[in-house]
Amino acid sequence: MNVHELNQKFIKLKNYSPESVNELLDFAKKAYIYNEISTSDYRKLVRDLESQGATIPDEYKENSLIEN
Repeated sequence: MNVHELNQKFIKLKNYSPESVNELLDFAKKAYIYNEISTSDYRKLVRDLESQGATIPDEYKENSLIEN
């Protein structure tokens, strides 16, 4: 799956276009959690979306179990 296909899936499911690449990143994360996309697709999507400017909100980084 690529970003374009993810975007089309988002539009079909939500009936509107995502407002930002962050919204698509959240959508990809939920799809991954619910086993709707594979690990390799998820990693590729995250990499592609981050290259387009998607970021993790600071509030999630603060509550992360991973030390910075």
